[in-house]
Amino acid sequence: MSAQFARGLKCRLCGKTYPKEPLNFCTEDFGPLEVDYDYPAIAKALTREKLAARPDTMWRFRELLPIDGEPTVGAHVGGTPLLRADRLAKELGVKDLWIKNDAVNFPTLSFKDRVVSVALSKAREFGFKTVGCASTGNLANSVAANAAAAGLQSYILIPADLERAKVLGTSIFGARLVGVRGTYDQVNRLCTQIAFKYGWGFVNINLRPFYAEGSKSMGFEIAEQLGWRVPKHVVVPMAGGSLIGKIQKAFDELYKVGLFSRDPKGSVKIHGAQPTGCSPISTAVKNGWETHKPVRKPNTIAKSLAIGDPADGYFACKVIRDSGGWAEDVSDAEIADAMALLGRTEGVFAETAGGVTLAVARKLIEQGRIARDEEIVLCITGNGLKTQDAVAELLEPPAVINPSLEEFEPLVEGAGELQKTLDGHIGKETCGSSSPISSVS
Repeated sequence: MSAQFARGLKCRLCGKTYPKEPLNFCTEDFGPLEVDYDYPAIAKALTREKLAARPDTMWRFRELLPIDGEPTVGAHVGGTPLLRADRLAKELGVKDLWIKNDAVNFPTLSFKDRVVSVALSKAREFGFKTVGCASTGNLANSVAANAAAAGLQSYILIPADLERAKVLGTSIFGARLVGVRGTYDQVNRLCTQIAFKYGWGFVNINLRPFYAEGSKSMGFEIAEQLGWRVPKHVVVPMAGGSLIGKIQKAFDELYKVGLFSRDPKGSVKIHGAQPTGCSPISTAVKNGWETHKPVRKPNTIAKSLAIGDPADGYFACKVIRDSGGWAEDVSDAEIADAMALLGRTEGVFAETAGGVTLAVARKLIEQGRIARDEEIVLCITGNGLKTQDAVAELLEPPAVINPSLEEFEPLVEGAGELQKTLDGHIGKETCGSSSPISSVS
């Protein structure tokens, strides 16, 4: 039971406290609210041995998550693998590389299942019967699926030009899906009006303080999977800017409750990744600004990151600066190239946000901001099956032959030369045409 550990809410700017309620802003200065925990009590209740005895899901860390008791939504979320990426490391010229792979998270193949399971468990505690969200895709999928499993009605609003796979991946769960002609920021403003007019529980509006805490579980798992330590570098995709801050918060909390033997501050550099077509946070970091300037018309294939006015932009900039990290952005061509590189080296099909993360990591390595002999974790947050169009033109169609050994043999004989061509294309913006899978299939 965790009811005794989440004491209430606290303003991130002025520190004013509030009870646990569906509220996301301070009534004094409109600062964002976050959950306030009793860390000394958690330290007495939580040990590494107790965690190891629990099921391998995000809820093994339930004392550090803001629900009152056991989860009622998403009990099987989390526990995704941390993959040692030796083949990719060789391609990037680095020594020690890991992939935190939330592309296989349950049930909708993205890290958003973490935040939604917390938000909807909390929604049920508050007595909401109808829930919803504003979404660039992955959140829509997750709210729809988890609401259906929990017997909640859901209203989900998305930009009207969202990827078809993500639209289908929401509609299949019976959600009331509404496409809005406009940017994500316009969709989000409309959802704020809807949430307060109808009294519904919108996960990234009035339930946001609880929802955002679910992201910490990704950081908790990275630390545990590395043997209760932090890596030297973590590269995180940024949309609203919340995930990067919650991963840092996760590391800090593990120290506060005694699960780390040493303070992680100064030990881990946290880097942010954005697409060039929507890069308000990385632009702010590179220009030395305290906070971001909104992007009015995002233009990128990485639609899941296309939030022009990120709610946590100021805090994301601060996390990056305070950790000694950096932020970068990459073109659509670099994004697609990185998706293909990740697929052919590690067998991981990441969505466009994963392409952003890898492409930015490669750029930071080349810039010398990430040393080649230091440990790196890349956060892959969604599955490439949702954004297939981004790489479709990079990949050759399969060879088509008659059922004849004579027609197959030339494909095998040419495979060696094709592999040499592939090796020569690594790192270039168009390399999918030499994919070993498509060339010999």
